[in-house]
Amino acid sequence: MRAVMGHLDWALGFEDETWWSRLAQPNMNAWTEADHPLRLVEKALTKDDLGPKALACYGLLVRWIDSQLAWDETIWLRFVEGNPNSILTEHFLAWCCEKLQAVGKSVLVLIWDHASWHISQAMQHWIRGHNHQVKNSGQGVRILSCLLPKKSPWLNPIEPMWIHGKRRVVEPERVLSPHEIVERVCDTFGNPLEPFLAVSNNVP
Repeated sequence: MRAVMGHLDWALGFEDETWWSRLAQPNMNAWTEADHPLRLVEKALTKDDLGPKALACYGLLVRWIDSQLAWDETIWLRFVEGNPNSILTEHFLAWCCEKLQAVGKSVLVLIWDHASWHISQAMQHWIRGHNHQVKNSGQGVRILSCLLPKKSPWLNPIEPMWIHGKRRVVEPERVLSPHEIVERVCDTFGNPLEPFLAVSNNVP
C-alpha cells in the first residue's frame, strides 16, 4: 500500500476466485428463539435440476487514494461459465482495467496467489503483451503482478469477505437456483448483475 500512496493514479487490487455452492453449508452462528433453533439441513439436487452444484466467481478488491487523499475501497465481481482458467482470468483483468481507466487510474498493482492459472506461461505472456500495448498506445492500465507467499490465504483481505458473503447468501432449508445465488451475491457486495465470462468471449 505504501507504493500506491505515492501515486494517485495507481490502484491496489487483491484478486481471488471462489465457488458459491448451492449445496454446501458454511460454518456460522445465528441468534434464534430458544424453542426454534436454526438448523442448516443437508441438501441435494433433484433429478430434474440440471444446474451446476456450484458457480465460480472472480473478485477484485480494489483500493486507491481519492482526491481527498483518503483510501477508497470497492470490490468487483464476475461469475464465469465453468472453472477459472488463464483465458477467463485475462477477460476478468481486462474488464477490471477498463473500469480503472474510467476512474483515471494508470497502474494496477495486482496481488494474488499461486493458482495455476495465475502463474501459467499463457497468463504471464498476456500480462506482458497487455503492458506493451498500454505503453505503446499511451492508453489503458498497466498491471504490476505481485505473488503472495505460498499457502498464505490470510494475507489476502478478500478471503474473509468471501466467508462473510457465503454466510449472508445461505438459505437454510432449500436449494437456491443458480440465478438466485448470483442475485444474492451481487446484492451482498453491491455489484450490478454482469454477464457471465466465458472462454468464447472476445471482449469483457
